[in-house]
Amino acid sequence: MELWTWLTYVGVISALIIFPGPVALLCTAHGLRFGRHRATATVLGGTLASLVMMTLSALGLGAILATSEAAFQLLKLLGGAYLIFLGLQAWLARPETPSQGGPAPERVVGTSIPRLFRHGFMVGISNPKDLLFFAALFPNFISVGEPQFMQFAILALTWLVIDISLMSTYAAMGSGLGRWFDRPGRVRAFNRATGGLFMAAGGSLVATSQ
Repeated sequence: MELWTWLTYVGVISALIIFPGPVALLCTAHGLRFGRHRATATVLGGTLASLVMMTLSALGLGAILATSEAAFQLLKLLGGAYLIFLGLQAWLARPETPSQGGPAPERVVGTSIPRLFRHGFMVGISNPKDLLFFAALFPNFISVGEPQFMQFAILALTWLVIDISLMSTYAAMGSGLGRWFDRPGRVRAFNRATGGLFMAAGGSLVATSQ
């Protein structure tokens, strides 16, 4: 892979990843609620989901979904329903205020690292359009005259590094906002705003056509 091709790819995916989507929103919310270090599990879960999507696209599943309306619609419904479910959870969450030194001990109960990781993964894997996205993105940066696996590995690893870096930034931003949410009313407003955005994302996913 030529250096200029790789640099172009870095610029394209950086612009795409930095635009806040459901995973970035979740990382920010978890950074605020549980602290930056615990939200790292959320970041890694979302990154693993991206790797799974990339691998499935490389194996041809993206092309299959592009031609199978029924399968695509089913995955959209499942993904959209999960995002709406997360939105309802956030909307109804108790307005617990973050402590200055990190998450309060009582809020850490029931929010284990595996659970945060699972939330990040499920949000990341919930949008089947990402399969079509990767299936359309990678051919623009892969040369048919060079070994395919090595090029895919470079593209995937580059995506993962940038994705982890930017999502960690969102988690850190959420953690840094903790001092502004020292009142239950503000936390309730944040929870409802977050919940509303998740429900909107889920509804949009279900409503949009292929």
